[in-house]
Amino acid sequence: MRDASADGVAQAEDYNNVNHALVSDLVGLIEHVQNSLQLIEQTIASETSTDSLESSTNVIVLDDVSPRYMNAAAALQACDVTLGIAVRSLLDSNNSDCSAASGPALSVIGA
Repeated sequence: MRDASADGVAQAEDYNNVNHALVSDLVGLIEHVQNSLQLIEQTIASETSTDSLESSTNVIVLDDVSPRYMNAAAALQACDVTLGIAVRSLLDSNNSDCSAASGPALSVIGA
C-alpha cells in the first residue's frame, strides 16, 4: 500500500520545482526587458545630443526616429509591468499553498 503523505510531499516538491523554474524564467525576462529599455533610453539620448550638435551647424534633420523608439519603449514597459504581475501572482500562489515552501522562489528575485 502506498503512503498517501509521501505522495503529497512529492507533489508539493514538484509544484515548488515548477514554480521556481517559472519564476526564474520570468525574472530573466524582466531583466532582459529592463536592459532593452535602458538601451532605448541611451539611444534616444545619444540621438538627441547629435541632433543638437547638427542644429548648431545649421543642418536640419527631417527624419525623427524617436517616435519609433518611444513606441518600442512603451511596449517594453507594458511587458515589464505584466511580467512583474505574473511573478507576483506565482509567488502569491506559492505563499497561499500551505504545502509549498516559498524560500527558493523568493530568493530568485531578492525579496
